[in-house]
Amino acid sequence: MASARHSIAEDRALTAQGTSSPGPSRAQADGVSTVRAAIISLAGEIFTIDLKNIREVFVVESITPVPGMPSGLVGVTNLRGTVIPLIDLRPMFALNADEMLPYAVVVKHGNWQIAVLVDTVPQIRTFSKSQFLPVPTGMGEKTFPFVSTVVKLEDRLRGVLETSAVLSHFESAG
Repeated sequence: MASARHSIAEDRALTAQGTSSPGPSRAQADGVSTVRAAIISLAGEIFTIDLKNIREVFVVESITPVPGMPSGLVGVTNLRGTVIPLIDLRPMFALNADEMLPYAVVVKHGNWQIAVLVDTVPQIRTFSKSQFLPVPTGMGEKTFPFVSTVVKLEDRLRGVLETSAVLSHFESAG
């Protein structure tokens, strides 16, 4: 767990030192455009989130249910004095949601933030822009509104979560 916080903090420090730009990609010395992303797991399925949208990762110690919350919002938790809404994306992707997820990734969009429950501590990887592909036809916004592109990872195509779409969905539902 500490290593995940360290990796994200280290990446942010490198960004602050000017070794990467604040945008979704950065040019390396060889001119190849890259994206730093966190690899997350939901019920064994792998997704990625652009690292620039992640604030931190933490162990979920308790969840306080809040009556009347929109579907997918499982409750709130206290993270060092800040109340953070928790979402479980598994039902939205028709994944098994029987077990409680032990970790959460805090994602941000503007001034709004929410924690996405995940199976494992995310890994941080650098991807070439050429590894990203559009979502296959027939699987667009209506089927998976939170996934706009896919990336080839471990010989399979994996969804890239659009955190702005996730947060906008829950912000408007609340």
